[in-house]
Formats: sequence, structure tokens, C-alpha cells
Amino acid sequence: MAGDVAWEVERRSIDPVPESERHGHPSSLFSLWFAANMQITSAVTGALTVVVGLHPLWAIVAVVLGNAAGGVPMALHAAQGPRLGVPQMIQSRAQFGVFGAALPLVLVVLMYLGFFASGSVLGGQAVAGVTRLPVDLSIVLYAGLSALIAIVGYRLIHRFGWVASALSVVVFVYLSVRLVTTRDVGAVLAAPHLDFPAFLLAVSLTASWQLTFGPYVADTSRYLPSSTSVRAAFWWTYGGTVLGAGWAMSFGALAYAVAGSAFKGNEVAYIVGLGPEALVVPLLLAVALGKFTVNVLNIYGGSMSVATTLTAFTRRAALSRPARISYIVFVAVLGCAVAILGRGDFLRNFVLFLEFLLYFLTPWSAINLVDFYAVRKERYDFAAIYDPDGVYGRWCVPALAAYALGVLVQIPFANVPGVFTGFVAPALGGADVAWLLGLGVSGFAYWLAMRGKPVPGIDSAQPETAPERA
Repeated sequence: MAGDVAWEVERRSIDPVPESERHGHPSSLFSLWFAANMQITSAVTGALTVVVGLHPLWAIVAVVLGNAAGGVPMALHAAQGPRLGVPQMIQSRAQFGVFGAALPLVLVVLMYLGFFASGSVLGGQAVAGVTRLPVDLSIVLYAGLSALIAIVGYRLIHRFGWVASALSVVVFVYLSVRLVTTRDVGAVLAAPHLDFPAFLLAVSLTASWQLTFGPYVADTSRYLPSSTSVRAAFWWTYGGTVLGAGWAMSFGALAYAVAGSAFKGNEVAYIVGLGPEALVVPLLLAVALGKFTVNVLNIYGGSMSVATTLTAFTRRAALSRPARISYIVFVAVLGCAVAILGRGDFLRNFVLFLEFLLYFLTPWSAINLVDFYAVRKERYDFAAIYDPDGVYGRWCVPALAAYALGVLVQIPFANVPGVFTGFVAPALGGADVAWLLGLGVSGFAYWLAMRGKPVPGIDSAQPETAPERA
């Protein structure tokens, strides 16, 4: 019976989940986010900390610090799901206005497409290794299977996350032991020297990994009972995401330090090559399955973000099942095209992508969290979130101004190697601390602008019925 429920196609989309449909325990967030992080793209991100010129030992320290710091705002978003019962990005309408939320939403859609594309490239490499099919065709197959799970929806995603977590532990324990015992890891860890600007850049890269999960988090917790405590949602999410990413990224940093150019461009082949030839195919399958969880989340959240953007102007409060499926297929096709066209210089493109996202998403995260915890204190008018003429209005100038300020203040401190360097960055030795300013300045500016003002539309009651479907 439970299996039948898991395979039932989800009917909720951007509409609130009524209390009668809530289920589960926050511990499921640990396995989901552990699986989402304990995978090949995390390992590639860890490799970037060595690519930027940091000694491998200090790279591991940067991985731990970056994930620990970036995981805090990421996990704070987790409590929004049970409290509000709506997807993460539709909450932004309460801060930015129903139309104004389109600005961060467009950037978030780009994020989902980028991560879905990069995940499909790596997953496609693994599928090609198993099936001997062309890589481009393997990417299409992998993206299609990801879309299928996203169509079935929330219950299957959580069920698959549990299975993927167990598989990831087995695979990464084995690969970690193989890396340490078959390669001269001691040699690359010897004589550690600290390049502090590179260290800060590595911390920024790994923190950005966690911060860019912000738009996902409530999507994966919105079916939990509204009585779920903030503490439980936070710690189960934080533990899973930080532990999974920290392990996988540390592995990736060591793998790149040992392999160098043999790793770049052949990430999947090198990692599975750590095992004996007889295990190459099982390891390729494990890599492909391990990447599935986050790839599904990318298309799942991406489709809801596209729907949230467009329905602001059509005034729809919910989607029919066929409409929901069409959004998922649209995102899958577009992301698959990006994957095939952009897979050439994957590692370089990915680091630039992470840096770009960091500058634009940290101000959104700060404003969203300050609004939820300090301004409205978890209380929202659900009907107004779907109505441009409601109490949240079409545009919220204070939020948009705080967001713009949060982006602009980062420009002098920004450092994207080979693309852009702010005029303050050289004085810091090239260190990138812009994201810290983006978080602090935008969050404080929004709180200052809203402090003392009457907060419209406060309604602590969770709706027992969802809006009618269009």
C-alpha cells in the first residue's frame, strides 16, 4: 500500500498543502539532503578548491568551513515548508510583491537549469560508460528519467532519497578507502602552505554550494505537519546537507590533488577507475543513481519556479496535473539542451556559474529569512500570495531596493577569475568576501526598511483547503 502511494502522481504544485494531506517526520530531510550532496557534482565542487590554487589540506579545511557557514541559512529555510505549506519561491511574493518576485525567480530558474544541465552531463557520462551509448544520447536518457521521478513527485523523491543515501554511503566509503590506499595521498598533503586569498575563495565556492540550495528547501519539507518544530527541521536538514557535502567535497579535493589533469574533464571515469575493472560498471551505475536525487530536485523545483513566475501574471493559484506535468517537461527539455551545448569545458563553466549565482541569490536568501523570522514572524496571508491586488501588492519597493543594494555592494569585492575583478578585491589579495556583504547588507536593509511599519496580511492560520485548480 505504501508503495502504491509513493507511485501516485502528485497533484499539488504551487498551491498550499492542507493539513489533512500533511505526513512524515523531519528525519526524512536528513536522508534526502545527505543524498542530494553525497554525489559526483559535490566531488567536482571540492576539486575546484584545489583548482583555484589552494593546498589540498587547506582545501579540506575550506570545505568544512564553507559548508558549515553556508548550511546555516540553507537549513533555516527548511522550517518555512511545514509552517506555510507552499513551495519555497512562491513565499517571495510576500517580500517582493506578486510581480516583483519575478526578479529573483528568473535568476532561480537559471540556477535550476544550470544545475540540472550540469547534473545531466555527469549522469550522462556515467550512463554512457555503462551502456556504451553516445554521451549526448545518454544525457537525454538521464534527463528523461529525472523528469519521470519529478512527475511522480514528493513521496517518491523522499523514498528515493533514502535509498540513494544508503547507496552513497557504501560507494563513497569504498571509493575513499581506495583513494587513500591506492594513491599517494600523503605526498600531496605534505608541506601545507596557506594561500589566504585562495582559501577565502575556496570557502566562498563551498558556501555558495549550500546557499544556492536555499530556493529548494521548503519544496522538500512543505508536506510535513505544521506542528514540526523549527529546531527539528533545521537540524535534520543541516546535518544531512553539511555531512554529505563535506565528505564528497573533501574526496573531490583529494582526488584532483592526486590526479591533476587526469581528473579534469574525465571526472566520472577517474572516480570509478579507483576500483578494480570488475567493479567499473556497478560503480558507474552507483554514480548515476547517486546523482539522481539532486537532479530530480532541480527539475522539480525548477518547474514550480517557472509556474510561480508565469502564474503571477495569469493569477492562477494552482495547476492541474496536466499543467504541472507540462512545466516539468518544459524544464527537462530546456535543461537537456543546455547540457548538450555546454558540456565541453564543464569544470570552468561550473565555477563561473557558482560565482554568478552566489552574488545574486545571497541577497534573496537574506531578505526571505529576515522576513520570515524577524518581520512577519512566520505569519502570512495565504490568499494574498496569489493575488496581485492583495495586501502584498504587485511590487514591494523596500524589498527590491534592499535586494539591489545587496547585489551592488558586492561588486567592488567580487572576484571571478578571468571574468571580473572588483577594485577592492586586489587589496584583499584577490580574496572573495562579497557574498558575506550580500547577506548582511541586504538582510539589514530590509529589516531597517520594514521595522516599525505595520505588516499587512498577517494570518497565522494554515488553510485547510487549497485554492481551486485552474
